Amino acid sequence: MSKAPPYSAAEVQVTRLPGGGSEHDAVAVEEPLEIRINGEPVAVTMRTPGHDEELALGFCLSEGLAPRAASLPADLAANTVEVTAEEFANASVKRNFYTSSSCGVCGKGALEAVAVEAPRVESGLRIAAATVSQLPNRLREAQAAFAATGGLHATGLFSQDGEALCVREDVGRHNAMDKVIGWAFTEGRLPLADAVLCVSGRLSFELVQKAAVAGCPLLVAVGAPSSLAVELAADRGITLCGFVRDDRINVYSEPWRVTD
Repeated sequence: MSKAPPYSAAEVQVTRLPGGGSEHDAVAVEEPLEIRINGEPVAVTMRTPGHDEELALGFCLSEGLAPRAASLPADLAANTVEVTAEEFANASVKRNFYTSSSCGVCGKGALEAVAVEAPRVESGLRIAAATVSQLPNRLREAQAAFAATGGLHATGLFSQDGEALCVREDVGRHNAMDKVIGWAFTEGRLPLADAVLCVSGRLSFELVQKAAVAGCPLLVAVGAPSSLAVELAADRGITLCGFVRDDRINVYSEPWRVTD
């Protein structure tokens, strides 16, 4: 627990079975975050505290908004981030939904409600298969909070050579992705035409959607993709790699970007 950021892990008492011994353990912190846009509450998401401004920016970008900046609110309300955005129509964008930590699209009425317009990714990026196969390991090495708790997802942004540019952890896999995209926004790196995103779990539709909005040409995961994730990746020109482990890679779309 000592290596994990203090806001990401909490100490609890646990009883180990068999044997019944009681001892201290570390668990991932999960708390609500209210996202306001131009002063109006728009969404509440359950997240692991830390990099909240990045999370709010990434969320807004994924929703098709044009944020300018994110900061603590003027009233200093706890667990709240204020985003300033251009052309924000509250009546048409406000969701009034509760996002759980396990599914970023829970509460949205239909698939069409989360389909965000994103241009097809036309990047000519190519990356060696040997580099792709190492990304999950490099992501895991940077997961200090996961090492302490075993309860956090992660997203990493990597260069073509496999250098870690940004790694973020969160109890919600979609939040971890939003934090990385928010970081890239603040660093002026969007679109991510020359970089690779790697996630610690499975590949859902929403993660592919977020990668498409960020303009990232290659998305890598340790786990499996869903059918809709594969369909969306093919439609948006994204190279989708799943089950990346033990020098094996399943490439589900645009395989030409992964070279021998």
